[in-house]
Amino acid sequence: MYGDPSTVRKILTELGDTWAVVGLSTNERRAAYGVADVLQRFGKRIVPVHPKAETVHGERGYASLAEIPFPIDVVDVFVNSELAGPVADEAVAIGAKAVWFQLDVIDEAAYERTRAAGLAMVMDRCPAIEIPRLG
Repeated sequence: MYGDPSTVRKILTELGDTWAVVGLSTNERRAAYGVADVLQRFGKRIVPVHPKAETVHGERGYASLAEIPFPIDVVDVFVNSELAGPVADEAVAIGAKAVWFQLDVIDEAAYERTRAAGLAMVMDRCPAIEIPRLG
């Protein structure tokens, strides 16, 4: 349900190429760093979102989703499950088209709220794993 293959495909191929990556910093040991690199290699524009607002992979960072001055298509969430729900709510507030909760990030209430707001959403999946499966 939370990783429905048709929703995964729709987010990766139809809903847009600008991805805010929440939790992305210059720490190369963190999963977000490698996943953002994969997203870029597959043609996505990544927008780092982290309290430090660091530039990562050549893209300017922002401290929050609300600070980004242009439309975001997908919000990719690399924070722990306890913090993920408010990020999903922010994604709705900024008009994103989809929310993607990374592996082990699960908040069923946030999933229901986000879907009820009309956004596509997957949880407990990784786009760096799913993109190559598209063929």
